[in-house]
Amino acid sequence: MSETVLLHFSGADHPGLTTALTGLLAEYDACILDVGQAVVHETLALGLLIELPSGSVFEPLKVALLAKAQSLGLHVRFTSISHESLKHWLAGQSKDRFLITLLGRAISAQQLSRVAAVLAEQELNIDRIERLSGRLSLAVHSPNANACVELRVSGVPRSQDEMRAAFLRLAQEFPIDIAFQRESIFRRNRRLFAFDMDSTLIQGEVIDELARMAGVADQVVKITESAMRGEIEFQESFRRRVALLKGLQGSRVRELLDKIPLAEGAERLICTLKTLGYKTAILSGGFTFFAHHLQARFGIDYLHANELEMANGVVTGEVTGAIVDGPRKAELLRQIAEQEKISLEQVIAVGDGANDLPMLKLAGMGIAFRAKPLVRQSASHSLTHLGLDSLLYLIGVRDRDLDTLECFKPVAVS
Repeated sequence: MSETVLLHFSGADHPGLTTALTGLLAEYDACILDVGQAVVHETLALGLLIELPSGSVFEPLKVALLAKAQSLGLHVRFTSISHESLKHWLAGQSKDRFLITLLGRAISAQQLSRVAAVLAEQELNIDRIERLSGRLSLAVHSPNANACVELRVSGVPRSQDEMRAAFLRLAQEFPIDIAFQRESIFRRNRRLFAFDMDSTLIQGEVIDELARMAGVADQVVKITESAMRGEIEFQESFRRRVALLKGLQGSRVRELLDKIPLAEGAERLICTLKTLGYKTAILSGGFTFFAHHLQARFGIDYLHANELEMANGVVTGEVTGAIVDGPRKAELLRQIAEQEKISLEQVIAVGDGANDLPMLKLAGMGIAFRAKPLVRQSASHSLTHLGLDSLLYLIGVRDRDLDTLECFKPVAVS
């Protein structure tokens, strides 16, 4: 029978180590069954699962490996793998695999420990841990830094609902976000990002700002609160609020284009997505005049919002066309996916309000961004502590990937 051995090398990393070690293995006709390597702070950890030809004896190779490791400044350990252990390992290759993404301004040992404890309770094995953000030590000194660690795990969770609930509790206890997604071909091939606009892409609600201009802010707030209590459905509450804007000058409306800032990280996110060839959409219960402004600036591919009617340069208090509410957002998202000939699993939807939930639940990944508590609990993913650009980590983009990227440049909008 052939002999199977696990080799583990550790020591200071430098160029040529892999060449030297695999070259020696080649002299003994060793077959590499598995390999894994990590470098942390210029220190190497390399594992090689090898199989020797039938009838071969490992002892001569062991002696040669010990001498080679010593000459390279490495430590080496050998573990003989039994036939039963090899069969168990091969069977485990078909296990489900998941990605756990831990995000914050900084990541502490306590936070990582608590996340790992949840995974252990769910009987999931951590196969790999990788940093996606820049150097984590610098995050402590910068309040606007991103820190992100991705854990690749395998196994069958005892209860995904219980695990998500545990992650949500940790996100409430610590200033971190935790995303959980199944590793799949769709995760590596997202194609469309769909965004709500108000309080998602921009820092505020356009209708609230218009209400302040019109001197009806208190009345609009009362209608909004009534709708949130379920006393008025969304379309009726929206029409009532718009009616209060009647008589507002169009010139005042356009002043908002320069007054409401983008959400943190929005420009970096969208510019990167456009550079990488993703399609983008705004599906908003807000107004087209502001959404068109963003579309022109960033080259957004699809836009659906509400048309604030004007006559003779004055707001009439009416909206034209169908109102974009929750169900309408979901239907529009489905239509765009069909038009692009992509699966809904390849879609990421981002929003903050209850009327975003239908599209968040329809998309392959629905993300509640700095959302209300009910929305955070209902969505499959929630981000609260970092900016919109942290979504890039969820599609596997590392900070170092962007260092030399010639990013799509936003255009000046007059």
